[in-house]
Amino acid sequence: MPNGKIDSLDMAKSPQTTVEAAGREVVVTHPDKIYFPKAGHTKLDLVRYYAAVADGALRGIAGRPLVLNRYVNGVESQPFFQKRAPEKHPDWIETVELRFPSGRTANELVIRDAAQLLWIANLGCIDLNPHPVRVDDLDHPDELRIDLDPGPGVAWDDVRRVAMAVRDVLEQHGLVGWPKTSGSRGMHVNVRVERRWSFDEVRRAALALAREVERRVPEMATSKWWKEERHGVFLDYNQNAKDRTVASAWSVRPTADARVSMPLDWSEVPEVDPAAFNLVTAPSRFVERGDPAAGIDEAAGSLEGLLALSAEQAAAGLGDAPWPPHYKKQAGEAPRVAPSRAKSSRTTTTARGEKSTGRRQSKHPLITVAKAEHKPEALEGLERWKARHPEAAALLAIDDVLVDAMRGRSSTWTRIRVNLRHVPEELRPPEETPDPDYDPWRGFRPPPRAREGAAERSSRPPKTRSSS
Repeated sequence: MPNGKIDSLDMAKSPQTTVEAAGREVVVTHPDKIYFPKAGHTKLDLVRYYAAVADGALRGIAGRPLVLNRYVNGVESQPFFQKRAPEKHPDWIETVELRFPSGRTANELVIRDAAQLLWIANLGCIDLNPHPVRVDDLDHPDELRIDLDPGPGVAWDDVRRVAMAVRDVLEQHGLVGWPKTSGSRGMHVNVRVERRWSFDEVRRAALALAREVERRVPEMATSKWWKEERHGVFLDYNQNAKDRTVASAWSVRPTADARVSMPLDWSEVPEVDPAAFNLVTAPSRFVERGDPAAGIDEAAGSLEGLLALSAEQAAAGLGDAPWPPHYKKQAGEAPRVAPSRAKSSRTTTTARGEKSTGRRQSKHPLITVAKAEHKPEALEGLERWKARHPEAAALLAIDDVLVDAMRGRSSTWTRIRVNLRHVPEELRPPEETPDPDYDPWRGFRPPPRAREGAAERSSRPPKTRSSS
C-alpha cells in the first residue's frame, strides 16, 4: 500500500490533521505530540510509519482480536492495557467478544485495513498485540509463538544461536518458522499452524519444543519457568496460553530509539543487528525488500510431530510445567510455587531428634528489595539496598538481580528481587521491607462476582501476573 496521504493543514495552528488510508480520512489528534523524546519522533511520525508498512503490519494482526497497549503521552509515560474496545469507536471498526480464563468477557477491536490500523495508532498504541486466533474461530489458534527471552547479561549472539536451534527443531517436526527481532533484547519465531488444536494443545507443543531446544543447547537455552532457575535464553512456552499476546511483526516498540520488531529471512539471523531497525529505517527496508513473512499464511503446518514429542517427554517423566498464576490449576502440573518458597513434602529429623514438617526449604535465597509503580524508582531502591549492604552487593552476578515487570489491573509495575546464592550465609542480609514498597492493589475493592452460584471468597486482591 502506498503511504497515507497527509492533508495540508497548518499543524502549528491546528490540534489535529488527517491521514488518508484505505479510502478513509483518519483524524490524528495532537500530531506534534512527542512520543519518543530521545529520538524526537511525534505521534504523526508513528502514524506515518504504520501507513508506510501497513501491508506488512496487517499480515500479523488482520482479523484477530487486539489488546490495546496505550502510551497516550509517549514512551516515557506509564502505559495502560485496554482489552475492551473504546465505547466511542467508528462504526467501520468491528469488535468481537472474547472469554478469558477468569470467566470474564470483553469486546475487543478487530483490525482489517490500513485506516483502522492508523486509528488505533492515534490512540497511542505504539506496538500491536494480537491474539493468536481469528475472529471466525476463537477456540483454535492458527499461530504457535516462540518467544526467546534472554536473561540479564546474556549475549545477543546466544539469542541468535538459540533461534537457529529453534529452526532446526521445527523443521525436523514438519513446521516452518518465521523469525523476527522482538524489538527489544530477544527474538520471536512465529509458526503458522492448522486450526485443529486447542490453546492447551498449542501450549503443550510449545513446551515440548522449548524442552527439546534446551536438551540440544543446554548451555544457552532454558525452559524453566521460574526466573531463579533460569540461565541463558528462556523459551517462554506460556506465551501460548489463552489470553496471552505478543507484539506482532512490524510493530514499533516503546524503546528510546523507536525500534521495530522486524521480520527476517533465516539467512539474516546469524548476523542480524536488532538496532538496525527502527521507525525511520524500517519503511525503506519494506520498500526495497518487501515482507520476509509474506508467505506465512500459505505455510500452515501440523502440530502432530511436536505433540508426539510431548508424549515422549511425558513418558520419560517430564510432566506439565508451571502456568501463569491467574490460570486454574492444571492436571499433572508441577506445584505452582517458586522453588525458593517451596515447602518440603517430607518429614525430616533435626540434629536434636525433633520431627520437622513443611518448613521452607530455600533452594535459592531470594529476597525482595523494591516494589515500585515505575521502574526507575525500583532501580533507585536497588541502589539504596546495595549501599546498605556493600559486601553482599559486591558478590552478586549479573543474573542475581531479577527485575520483574508485574501486571496489575491496567498497567505494569516493577518488582526487584536479589538472589543471594553467591553470598556466603554469614554475609547474607536479612529480608527487609521493600524500598519502595508499592502495592498496586492498595485501596482496591473487587466487584461482586459475576458467576452465579460462585462460592463466597475473601476480599483479598487478585494475584498479580508477571510479564516474564
